[in-house]
Amino acid sequence: MKARIKWVENVCFMGESGSGHTVVMDGPEDHGGRNVGLRPMETLLIGMGGCASFDVISILKKSRQNVTDCVADIEAERSDEVPAVFTKIHLNFKVTGNNLKESQVKRAVELSAEKYCSASIMLGKAGVEITHSYEMVEA
Repeated sequence: MKARIKWVENVCFMGESGSGHTVVMDGPEDHGGRNVGLRPMETLLIGMGGCASFDVISILKKSRQNVTDCVADIEAERSDEVPAVFTKIHLNFKVTGNNLKESQVKRAVELSAEKYCSASIMLGKAGVEITHSYEMVEA
């Protein structure tokens, strides 16, 4: 896996993935940015949420659950000291579908957290306290 980060100006950078997709990262105006893109730490958090969501949906589809929507809300806390690393991250999955089995939703979230989500497992090994929850909504 490869990526390239290109400096644009001030604190604005363009990130390009090995698959050719790009993302703009920028800082707030009071730090020399123009606020035209995600902060790098926001990008990391969104990447982790995307990784976990990919797992949850994939596991639910394989278990033949009729999922119609899935939203992961993420709340994170960071250290007040430099480096301002993540100290706690909580993911809440809101899974919508028809006749979902709670045991299958719970299992999908647990498997993502404990076995499949490379991003959250990596951050957990680095000392970030990561927790998960879920809720189900009938479509």
